[in-house]
Amino acid sequence: MKIKVSISMEEDTIKAVEKLVKEDTFRNKSHLIELATKRYLKEVQ
Repeated sequence: MKIKVSISMEEDTIKAVEKLVKEDTFRNKSHLIELATKRYLKEVQ
């Protein structure tokens, strides 16, 4: 089950995320942020 969250990010980070979504690299911002978070968590554990 997915839970909706709200976060604050630097404007340049959001612009980079939106660029990748626009290029069809990811389905949407949530998809990119979820995958990036999972990858980061694997690295630090």
